[in-house]
Amino acid sequence: MQDGHDMRDLSAVDLNLLVVLDALLAERHVTRAAARLGMTQPACSHALGRLRRALGDPLLVRGTRGAMVPTPRAEALAPGLRAALRGLASAIRGEARFDPGAARRTFRVATGDYAELVLLPPLLSLLAREAPGIDVWMLPLSLTREGVVAQLSSGAVDVVIGPPRRGWPEGLYLRPLFDERFRCVVRRGHPAARGALTLDRYCALSHLLVAPRGTPGSLVDDALAALGRTRRVAATVSHFLVAPHVVAATDLMATLGARIVDATAAPLGLAVLPPPLELAGFSFAMIWHERTHHDPAQRWLRDQLAMAAS
Repeated sequence: MQDGHDMRDLSAVDLNLLVVLDALLAERHVTRAAARLGMTQPACSHALGRLRRALGDPLLVRGTRGAMVPTPRAEALAPGLRAALRGLASAIRGEARFDPGAARRTFRVATGDYAELVLLPPLLSLLAREAPGIDVWMLPLSLTREGVVAQLSSGAVDVVIGPPRRGWPEGLYLRPLFDERFRCVVRRGHPAARGALTLDRYCALSHLLVAPRGTPGSLVDDALAALGRTRRVAATVSHFLVAPHVVAATDLMATLGARIVDATAAPLGLAVLPPPLELAGFSFAMIWHERTHHDPAQRWLRDQLAMAAS
């Protein structure tokens, strides 16, 4: 109840008048205060009259040689008024600093398991050194464009990391993170691991496809189609990190991003082969909403993600 009463009291005063009062208390001279504020001397005098009526106190009275002398009420107001105006100016300019070393907060990043594997270990190492009070929650990435927009615009997530699709609506920002190339993997001891992997041998094998959306087709199949070739996709999985484990236990071949292969080939005993056809590769980017674009904490988060990606 007290806060509501205080706000009603404040609403009775034109906040522009408080700026004038601050200048008058600093200059103690109407003409100099008017010059400081870029207003005329009569306008400044008129503002002082309104302040006197609003606050029920003379506030400043004439002294010697044109100087103004503050009343006890004005002297009591001066320190708090100056601090309040500085705080208001800082809030309007958005000058709030973000101190990662002292901050205690949680950031939410929506992405898939591929980017989690690539980015999370180096990101957490950075945070452990620079921002030990920062927590990061990795959340599932929506598989539709509309879903991604909803995640960002609602504030459910701070940043989305995924392929840099075209045609995002206005109000979203995009920053590239890393590019990826393909490698082929089979279990160690697989016949395809012996000798050169030709296009004919590649197309004759049974393949494992990572299909996050559960739909057929991929960059690899598009490249094969351009050559008039096809392959048999014998199985699909929806998560990238499942694929190397399936390959290690079967006779399937998978064509995966190099970073996934580098992280899993040795511990799972996989043989790594270069693809027998030209593949364009793919990339990842981070996307965020305009409402967080200028926020110092969010800018810091995006810089840490970029460092982790590098």
